[in-house]
Amino acid sequence: VLSLVISYIASKLAKKKASIGKTFGYKRAEVLAAFINAATLVVVAILLIIEAIERFQDPQEIESNLVIWLSIVAILGNGFSVLLLRGDANSNLNMRSAYLHLLTDMMASVAVLIGGILMKYYQVFWVDAVLTFLIALYLIWVGYDLLKKSTHMLMLFTPEHIDVEKIVEAVNALDKVKRIHHVHVWCLNDDEFHLEAHLDLLNDIQISEFDVVLKNVERLLQEEFQINHVTIQPEFNKTDSKDIIVHIGY
Repeated sequence: VLSLVISYIASKLAKKKASIGKTFGYKRAEVLAAFINAATLVVVAILLIIEAIERFQDPQEIESNLVIWLSIVAILGNGFSVLLLRGDANSNLNMRSAYLHLLTDMMASVAVLIGGILMKYYQVFWVDAVLTFLIALYLIWVGYDLLKKSTHMLMLFTPEHIDVEKIVEAVNALDKVKRIHHVHVWCLNDDEFHLEAHLDLLNDIQISEFDVVLKNVERLLQEEFQINHVTIQPEFNKTDSKDIIVHIGY
């Protein structure tokens, strides 16, 4: 429930308009929510593993009827919610984090139902600890992938589908371009991919001519690399570092 509340608030915040003090608005709220939800999945999994080990060492009798009925209610509730969020789960990291929480809850409830039936009819109470341990491993598996993706976005790492060297090769082949360098590529959220770079020109051209070059660069980056926000600093015979990636010391 808490993860759904976090995802809902982040979704609302992401729609707020930018301002002087927040020039990007709250567009990264959904990435932050996904990171929090992924982190909680892993933390919960670790706590479940600890609990499972303790229960396995000291099995306890469990009220199987309560387990069975609660698991049935959880399967129905989570199953309906999973169907509602399924369409947005692949296109939005925040919705995917909420979807995974619900999906893992539903799968865990199915496992609990099976365990409840085994405990009720066969008095196999150690199955509770085994199922808990398996559920925890699954939580870590799905949580780690989401945590990795959200961390990459928060750290402004280059998106996985983008090859910076291919960008440089393609841009350098354009008319009137000498060299693109000092390149930064990142994603603001699931929909916005940004590139900023310095662009050396072959000749000392007018701004109107550069506008043509810029449009060609923007079209290339959009069509071939899905980069939809481009910031270019034009240069001619400027004595600065021409490395593709420039480390700036502070």
